[in-house]
Amino acid sequence: MAAQSGRRERKKAATRQKIADAALRLFLERGYDAVGIRDVAAEADVAVTTLFAHFASKEALVFEQDENFEHRLRQAVTERAPGEPLIPALRREIQAMVRHCLADSAAPVQRMIDDSPALRQYEAAVRLRHATSLATAIAADLGLPRATTACRAIARFAVDAYSLARDAADPEGAVDEVFRMIEAAWEVACAADAPTASTAPAGTAAP
Repeated sequence: MAAQSGRRERKKAATRQKIADAALRLFLERGYDAVGIRDVAAEADVAVTTLFAHFASKEALVFEQDENFEHRLRQAVTERAPGEPLIPALRREIQAMVRHCLADSAAPVQRMIDDSPALRQYEAAVRLRHATSLATAIAADLGLPRATTACRAIARFAVDAYSLARDAADPEGAVDEVFRMIEAAWEVACAADAPTASTAPAGTAAP
């Protein structure tokens, strides 16, 4: 049973990747607005219903790494080394994401996004969802309520650091600069919570 389930998951992942590759190929060749869902399905040799089983919208085809990035952000919190402070772990993951998205192979995709109002709007919604997911992970890791303002703010700043760095002349330097501010803000938040030492972030001593 486990072997069958594993094969099913691999086949599902392969179909998803085939659709995403076909979509990107068509978008870059013809332009995003000139390609329809049926064009992508035909190029990938799948039914339109199969395409929508893997991607909820045309915009989602461009952001096929979306769920992976969200998962990586959460992992940076939940799977960091014992005793490792939260903020450096997040900075390391954001740096890795920036390097990935600034690779030469990603440049045409980013230009396509920048040139499309629909894709820019979708990207903004993706960033907001990532920030919400990250805030939930941070709060859970620290044993705080999900809506804690400090957790939501730090998560939003961390996700925005990616966007700011991507457009900077020195992307990695920009990430470091933004995270110095994030770390300072986090220390202030921890100091404000000093009377309840249990709320101090993992890997950071309560003042």
